[in-house]
Amino acid sequence: MNDQPKIHPAPAVRPPFAEPGVPQIRNINWAGTWALYAKEVRRFMKVQLQTVWAPAITTLMFLIIFIVALGGSGRTVMLRGEAVHFADFIAPGLIIMGMINACFANASFALMVGKVQGTLVDYLMPPIAVGELLFALVASSVTRAVFVGFALWGAMALWPGVHVTPAHLWAVVWFGLLGTSFIAFLGVLTSIWAEKFDHGAAITNFVISPLALLSGTFYSIDRLPPLFQAISHANPFFYIISGFRYGFVAAADVNVLVGSSVLLGLNLVLGGLCYGLLKRGWKIKA
Repeated sequence: MNDQPKIHPAPAVRPPFAEPGVPQIRNINWAGTWALYAKEVRRFMKVQLQTVWAPAITTLMFLIIFIVALGGSGRTVMLRGEAVHFADFIAPGLIIMGMINACFANASFALMVGKVQGTLVDYLMPPIAVGELLFALVASSVTRAVFVGFALWGAMALWPGVHVTPAHLWAVVWFGLLGTSFIAFLGVLTSIWAEKFDHGAAITNFVISPLALLSGTFYSIDRLPPLFQAISHANPFFYIISGFRYGFVAAADVNVLVGSSVLLGLNLVLGGLCYGLLKRGWKIKA
């Protein structure tokens, strides 16, 4: 009896698929997040002449008009008691304004075009969490804004009489990221709400463009009456442009710490709102 071979139980066969409801990706899905981010970047880079270079050239026209056609090359602007060359004053504002427009266009397009074309399921089916989806959409929009910003900066650096060498590089990076992230969250929120392209165009024409143009890009608010100064301080775009300009000319319309606090708070509020709406599936999941 002892000479008989021992029979060992067969090893348990792992089923080819996990049990329903058992999570397989327990932490951050880096691969899925990167794939969605890369997909969004490739989408706008395939038509980069329209998405990167055209906005840069259009914004550059403002600089040419103001310093050449309107004779602004010899003017100065008083910024908190400091005289700043007019071309150096408007150049940073034009750079961040071009970045804002490009960032919003990208962020407000992704989910909205999915609704219109019936491809929204491509964003809902992959095994990525809501936070990962939101991060990929925002990061790709900020990337497009950075590309437009570098294109504008390079063109303005070559323009005679315009100085765009950063005085405080940290402020350029910090307010550039805070500002474009805020706009990206606003674009995602628009993309969640919009049901057709007209809705997105309405937000661009009646909200984004007026706020960008009336944010102190072409003038210092010190020259405005007190009432309009108060209205300007209620415009979040004002803090973006003022802080970004501080990075180039070392002077700003408002304290950079105040601007940082306002933008950081707005980013947290809008980010939380976008996350909550995506989590609920508002206007996304039937």
